[in-house]
Amino acid sequence: MYPVIEWKDHALVMLDQRRLPGEKKFVVHRDHHDVARSIRDMVIRGAPAIGIAAAYGIALGVSRLEASPDLGRPGFLEKAFRDIVSTITTTRPTAVNLFWAAARIEAVFAQSRNDFPRLCRELLAAAQSLDREDYEVNRAIGRNGRKLLKSGDTVLTHCNAGALATAGYGTALGVVRAAVENGMKVSVIAGETRPYLQGARLTVWELQEDGIPVTLITDSMAGYVMKRKMAQAVIVGADRVAANGDTANKIGTYSLAVLARHHGIPFFVAAPLSTIDPATADGDGIPIEERDGDEVRMFMGRATARPQTAVYNPAFDVTPAALISALITEERILYPPLGKAIAALRGLRRRSTSARPGGGRS
Repeated sequence: MYPVIEWKDHALVMLDQRRLPGEKKFVVHRDHHDVARSIRDMVIRGAPAIGIAAAYGIALGVSRLEASPDLGRPGFLEKAFRDIVSTITTTRPTAVNLFWAAARIEAVFAQSRNDFPRLCRELLAAAQSLDREDYEVNRAIGRNGRKLLKSGDTVLTHCNAGALATAGYGTALGVVRAAVENGMKVSVIAGETRPYLQGARLTVWELQEDGIPVTLITDSMAGYVMKRKMAQAVIVGADRVAANGDTANKIGTYSLAVLARHHGIPFFVAAPLSTIDPATADGDGIPIEERDGDEVRMFMGRATARPQTAVYNPAFDVTPAALISALITEERILYPPLGKAIAALRGLRRRSTSARPGGGRS
């Protein structure tokens, strides 16, 4: 796979996912405003990848303060840091990894703000650490999740929860990759994921790059595919998991969960602990991003509806915990009741940050 995000020559380089699969173009970011714009405009997307981009973006923004004549003025650095964090964290409200990563960076700032050169080094080191950690976390999710599959299975997935949505390897697709690496024959059915086509453009592309068999369907075909017993499991990623197990993921996920329950097919969510938000009691408390109506009124640059057509375009929906067969994390597989299983996670109890992720920013 190509690097999704990379620190190179004092700048942040991202693979522009809007151009895939037709063109592999990299965007160079030289300040935090560029990073915020790329998160908002979906140059980079996927909850873990957004968190990593946020950490790098804040570190980049602080490093650029070195040239400011006001750097030594009392209170300047603190205010500038808060402004940088706000610029980054107001980009996309649903993905909790964004706020989790920002909280990690804020802790570093609190410890090192009195020594600016040291602060810059440690902010960058913290972002790079998050980057490395995410890859290892995804590998662990894959190792755990492959136990839920058997050779010959076909997995139905939605959106893109693969290497492109993370530091590499992936969450939902990481389970598939781990199974294949373990010698299992596993194939994938990918829903196109309207309106932004992350399934068609990204999931299919990266699986083809890895030589993993994949079949593309339109979102509206999922029920018929399940009825014909063409899939043995549904595995999706997540952008935020509430304390009771309710899960926000790309719009259309809830429909798949309902269909899977009706057809007796297990519905699995693969997500790192950083996507679990214990401060949000249930799905009703998850902020849902709404995007520009032109994403629905247009297709590949051409109008499919009149410009004045009213559009409702939520980017995510919430799947109730009762419809989730298991939540696959790097620590272990969680089974219902998910609220109780989440509360018992050692990794969550060790988490040092206690502030509500995303609070007041939706």
